[in-house]
Amino acid sequence: MITVNGRRYAAPANPTVVICVDGCEPDYIAQAVAAGLMPTMKRWLREGTALVADCVVPSFTNPNNLSIVTGAPPSVHGICGNYLLDVATGAEVMMNDPKWLRAPTILAALADAGARCAVVTAKDKLRRLLGHGMRGICFSSEKADQATEAENGIGGVPALVGMAVPDVYSAELSEFVFAAGVRLLASRRPDLLYLSTTDYVQHKHAPGDPEANRFYAMLDRYLAQFDAAGAVVALTADHGMNSKVKLDASPNVIYLQDLLDRWLGAERSRVILPITDPYVVHHGALGSFATVYLPADAAEFVGAKLAAMPGIEVVLPREAAAARFELPADRIGDLVVVSERSVVLGTSRDRHDLSQLELPLRSHGGISEQRVPLVLNRRIDGLDARRRWRNFDAFDLALNGAQKASR
Repeated sequence: MITVNGRRYAAPANPTVVICVDGCEPDYIAQAVAAGLMPTMKRWLREGTALVADCVVPSFTNPNNLSIVTGAPPSVHGICGNYLLDVATGAEVMMNDPKWLRAPTILAALADAGARCAVVTAKDKLRRLLGHGMRGICFSSEKADQATEAENGIGGVPALVGMAVPDVYSAELSEFVFAAGVRLLASRRPDLLYLSTTDYVQHKHAPGDPEANRFYAMLDRYLAQFDAAGAVVALTADHGMNSKVKLDASPNVIYLQDLLDRWLGAERSRVILPITDPYVVHHGALGSFATVYLPADAAEFVGAKLAAMPGIEVVLPREAAAARFELPADRIGDLVVVSERSVVLGTSRDRHDLSQLELPLRSHGGISEQRVPLVLNRRIDGLDARRRWRNFDAFDLALNGAQKASR
């Protein structure tokens, strides 16, 4: 047994695969299962363990992937978004550098204890965070052709996988993750494998759409291969996904910085959108969670004004937001703003290029995207259906509950 961030984990007795399907609103699985496109998942839902859990808010990629691999919320591991304001320098920066990580990962601890661990992520932005301190294999689909033994614990990845490196804006970027996982399981036999995809498909296609169903049918084929290899598999998601449009299908945006400049004057406030990352074609850096830095005498006034606006679900001061959403208080603004299900938050209208949005906007970040699947291919008896399950319970269930559970 090892202890990581206050939780105990058993070493895997069977090959164990934990999968984070980016943007997997539970209805994607339901629609694909109903269409007869996920026979393996349908069997797992009947014979394995099927839960619906909460992800962490903000419901973005980085905080949730790090919650899953640390088994803890952002208040422990420190990663509170994809992007933040570094108050020490005044610069807005990506949270890709492991210097922002405040807690060890389960992967690193198990590797230190002698387990063979591997990580494959779709986008390279997560690679260094997920692999921090971990001895083993860690690479991304995005830069698989650049992987080396020295840097990533493996070389020649495209040849091993049998796929060329896909375009970053494609469903194939995620398929490469699954294909790599299957090949690693067969050739390197890791004890523990963590796979994390991209939400390109989910940003563009609603549950039940033909392209979405095609993606989940592809996923199911790889789940069948992991299952056939005798692996314990736990599948969850970093966040859900919702349509964020008006009746005319145009983006339904509240531009916070424009409002604050009107109310307080220019350069007296700063809006940070933690969804921001280098891959903005499918969401335009628009999500349902924002953090706002304000003069001390303006927070109460601004909070009341924003809370009264249609489309705003929650406005909380720093300490209350940190407590409710389990966030590090020193890495969020004076106010946290969460929009409603069909609304996103922007900074200033002229700072968001929406010209590349090919389809009606779908995005995430808020409380409305918090529900995610948590499914295992082994039945774990005696689970309390009344408790609040979290996506970061995935390793606990996979390692402590499912190793000797029935298939």
